[in-house]
Amino acid sequence: MAGQVYLTRTGYQKLVDQLEFLKTTERQHIARAIGEARAQGDISENAEYDAAKEAQAHNEARIAELDNTLANVSFIEDMNIPTDKIFIGAVAKVKDLDTKEEFTYTLVSPEEVEFAEGGLSVFSPVGKGLLTHKAGDEVKITVPAGVKRYKILSIKRM
Repeated sequence: MAGQVYLTRTGYQKLVDQLEFLKTTERQHIARAIGEARAQGDISENAEYDAAKEAQAHNEARIAELDNTLANVSFIEDMNIPTDKIFIGAVAKVKDLDTKEEFTYTLVSPEEVEFAEGGLSVFSPVGKGLLTHKAGDEVKITVPAGVKRYKILSIKRM
């Protein structure tokens, strides 16, 4: 059993939708593929059958993973998170002090990164480096490509 997963309600709904798709549409698609492969005769050397069974295993594993994730959700919107520092659920506007580019990051859990606009995992190097800092702070963050220097311009809640 996994620990708590922190999601927005929007991210939660997207995972629920993805789970429903995998349980219905994707399962049906895979079942048809298995049936078609079986209809070809001998399944002992049938690459289509093997591929369909592998797809089925991956689909069922993802369903189990999503079921577990959704069973352990706490909603970010319900948490009493300080608004003057960067924590999960923060929308942080930062300036790269070397390139002078500005970025807006929404700090979310890894499960929600792909759904969030400008999503940044709180476990990524930049996400971890920004956590607990306030607007006006300058931070140095070690990333695989070297060291990034940011100034935090503003913080707001999602």
